[in-house]
Amino acid sequence: MKMAGNQKYEELHFVDSTKAVWNYSLFSDEDIRNFQNGTHYRLYRVFGNKQLEVLGTNGTYFAVWAPNATKVTVIGNFNHWDKDAHPLFVRLDKSGIWEGFIPHVNRGESYKYHIHGYNGVQVDKGDPFAHFWEKRPLTASIAWQPEYQWQDHSWIKEREKHNALDAPFSVYEVHLASWMRPDKYNEERYNSYAQITELLVPYVKEMGFTHVEFMPLMEHPFDGSWGYQGTGFFAATSRFGSPEDCMAMIDALHRAGIGVILDWVPSHYPYDAHGLFMFDGTHTYEYADMRKGFHPDWNSYVFNYERGEVKSFLISSACYWCEQFHADGLRVDAVSSMLRLDYSRSEGQWEPNRYGGNGNIEAIAFIKDLNETLYRDFPDVQVIAEEATDWPGISKPTFAGGLGFGMKWMMGWMHDTINYFKRDPYVRPHYQDQLSFSMMYFYNENFMLPLSHDEVVHGKSPMIYKMPGDDWQKFANLRLLYSYMFTHPGGKLLFMGNEFAATSEWNYKTELQWELLQYVSHSGMKNCVQKLNELYRNEPALYELQFVPGGFEWVDLDHRDAAVVAYKRKGHMKDDDVLVILNMTPVVRWDWTLYVKGKEQWKEIFNSNDASFWGTGDVYNPDIEVTLVDEETDTYQLKVHLPALGAIVLK
Repeated sequence: MKMAGNQKYEELHFVDSTKAVWNYSLFSDEDIRNFQNGTHYRLYRVFGNKQLEVLGTNGTYFAVWAPNATKVTVIGNFNHWDKDAHPLFVRLDKSGIWEGFIPHVNRGESYKYHIHGYNGVQVDKGDPFAHFWEKRPLTASIAWQPEYQWQDHSWIKEREKHNALDAPFSVYEVHLASWMRPDKYNEERYNSYAQITELLVPYVKEMGFTHVEFMPLMEHPFDGSWGYQGTGFFAATSRFGSPEDCMAMIDALHRAGIGVILDWVPSHYPYDAHGLFMFDGTHTYEYADMRKGFHPDWNSYVFNYERGEVKSFLISSACYWCEQFHADGLRVDAVSSMLRLDYSRSEGQWEPNRYGGNGNIEAIAFIKDLNETLYRDFPDVQVIAEEATDWPGISKPTFAGGLGFGMKWMMGWMHDTINYFKRDPYVRPHYQDQLSFSMMYFYNENFMLPLSHDEVVHGKSPMIYKMPGDDWQKFANLRLLYSYMFTHPGGKLLFMGNEFAATSEWNYKTELQWELLQYVSHSGMKNCVQKLNELYRNEPALYELQFVPGGFEWVDLDHRDAAVVAYKRKGHMKDDDVLVILNMTPVVRWDWTLYVKGKEQWKEIFNSNDASFWGTGDVYNPDIEVTLVDEETDTYQLKVHLPALGAIVLK
């Protein structure tokens, strides 16, 4: 055996020289300690497959963690899937890592690990650290190290200001397979990453969204999971092309000035035979106690956050997407299910923690370490929690007792808002508190307002059909809802198809109903969302203080019977203030009177009833009558015309 730094190699001689395996390692003692302690955050640099030249010979180095295995071999086309041909070496430090260098195995080779596991079980597993997988339904990993020359240097240099909490943050949520297809009704056909790039980048730019959020792009076997049941935590899905093609798509979005948020799922994974479940014949990545280790809602398995190696695996995955794919942020899925031991479990189906509570102590510690690591190593990204409970401090810093996320989805706002807008306008006066309640707790967190994919599936109906009234009223109501959303404090998220009022629930097997844009009602809705994004980006009062109490002020909540509400949004400069007035009934309010302090001149800068939005276009405010009524308090009376089921914004 010869030693070279932390690398060692020893050729094993077989009668058939093509079956040689060299004992070779990329691991240092420090790597092993950090891996086991849950503090190694770049495992992808040592695990998986690496195409190397060793002693003048090209080949691939393999390393996999299988602590309960008695034998691990690499199988693939290169050895005719011979389960005895290429055995790996187990490290003598009891780390459970199996490794070895196989000469003449080149980039692009498909492979799996054949594992002799606990109690004599034999399993064939994909590589948890692979960067490329065969296209489903095939399940092998591919020897591949992505090689891409990024061209987004200007974006990365200025990313901090795009991702700041005092910047506009308007997100277009996209499911890549079904956004647009080459054959609308053939779920087996996809646009490539390159084709999607040509179509998606100019569309998002035209619509004015600041960011795109991709539902999970990580490799997953089942289309119907939408990517949320993943097997490849370090691999972009091969459905649309190579890892480099995915990188090029993100690069193109960046060069167009658009940020990219990736959905990331550290909460659970499926039981597919080639995946992480029972990886070496026993519970390697998941809790062994199924009261903690099994998700009854999703028929999937929960990571063992108590195990250092699993924690290192997950945080390394998060860092991988930020470092190697230049992700501008991660939206962490199903945080509630990670935090609570009793999540979707009845009495007797869960065990309290050592203090008698329902919090998963090690999951909480993992989340804090995750956020501390990401914001330390990538301080200009955003980490966003999809968390649906009243758990305190989700988006507060860990040093202040929080979990350390940058933002949290405001699920309460979403439910209350949709429920309010579903109501017949004539009964809305009785439910005004449902609309105004969000500001009672808004400053508890840094909230993002989501109208996501979850609200337009499983019988919940598309957004347009949640609205009451005839056809015109449905569209007017939806324009009003969006106007309220874009002028309410917080980040914004709108799922694809919502922007033009899709009339069918989202279906992952087909594409969006792009044909609807031939109708003026739907193209008008698209124009409205485009103008709302423009308004949000161009008016500092709508974003500069969006998470600060001084950025919002109720102006009029006293006209409950008329279902008219008014509020101010404020920026750093008083002259930037905007006044938002919402008329929640199908009655035009001519010469509506309200009182505002501090300004004697106002002009209308947005009207949801604009004819270009498929509004009537005949109720607007070219000139606003303003009268000083109290000089001591600097109070002015305004008279404005309010369109039916309409929103106006004044400046």
